[in-house]
Amino acid sequence: MPGTPNLRALRGATTVEEDTPEQITERVQELLRELMSRNDLVEDDLVSVLFTATADVVSMFPATAARGIGFGAVPLMCAQEIPVPGSMPRCIRLLAHVHTGRTRDELRHVYLHGAQVLRDDLPV
Repeated sequence: MPGTPNLRALRGATTVEEDTPEQITERVQELLRELMSRNDLVEDDLVSVLFTATADVVSMFPATAARGIGFGAVPLMCAQEIPVPGSMPRCIRLLAHVHTGRTRDELRHVYLHGAQVLRDDLPV
């Protein structure tokens, strides 16, 4: 049984094969649904979500995709990922601040598609 809710942070990432609004929408919404499902969260548990995208993802804001599945009341922000040479291309990352009764060890961070290699040490 979960304990008293605490403020925690969850990480996640996904990639797109093409920089199109359709694929960004599909992948961001999939990432958010998985993050919510794996951590037994509802929208009201979310405090805020920060999205970053690599410089080759410019056709739409990831936050716009999040609003498309009902996250309009959650503060959302987008930023560009720093362009580190050799880093993963076409990658969208997120940092979600949530209220949850789970301990840090019980949190399930979500890495999908090509982004799985970023944190293959984490449990699914």
